[in-house]
Amino acid sequence: MSVPLTLLGLLQREPSHGYDLKHEYDAYFGRGKPLPFGQVYSTLSRLARDGKVVIDEVGPGEGPDRKRYIITELGATEIEQWLTQPVDPEPHLQTVLFAKVVLALMLDRPAAEYLDTQRAAHLQRMRELTEIKRTGSLVDGLLADHGLYHLEADLRWIEITGARLDALKKTVQR
Repeated sequence: MSVPLTLLGLLQREPSHGYDLKHEYDAYFGRGKPLPFGQVYSTLSRLARDGKVVIDEVGPGEGPDRKRYIITELGATEIEQWLTQPVDPEPHLQTVLFAKVVLALMLDRPAAEYLDTQRAAHLQRMRELTEIKRTGSLVDGLLADHGLYHLEADLRWIEITGARLDALKKTVQR
């Protein structure tokens, strides 16, 4: 997730204060990992330094002055470019799970047990996401679907790899 670009996108929709940006970010993009206020303000400071946002007005607040940020033409251009570029397809060919299986086989450890443990963790997460989908908002449901589809692919990989462990062991122990 690109926090600077996401904040720029929110600012393109409407000028906002950092406090409001943080809450809007958390509502749509911060599921399970809310954005710290310090990160919001340091990101806005860098965006201002780089000419992508400007401070429109400064007003008194219950602490520091409240600054309202507006996206600049440079920021709007960057958002347009970012939105129109495809995201690099995942997954990459280097994964932690694959590395663990290969190392377990190289070290003559119980790779099948590791796969079983990982399968159980994936199934537990799938139950959690299914509950989120059942009880959450449309946004929650769509994010849960994304996670579920990735977990399903991982589970297929775990099954195929489990069936090929003996052949893989011979390959990696040479």
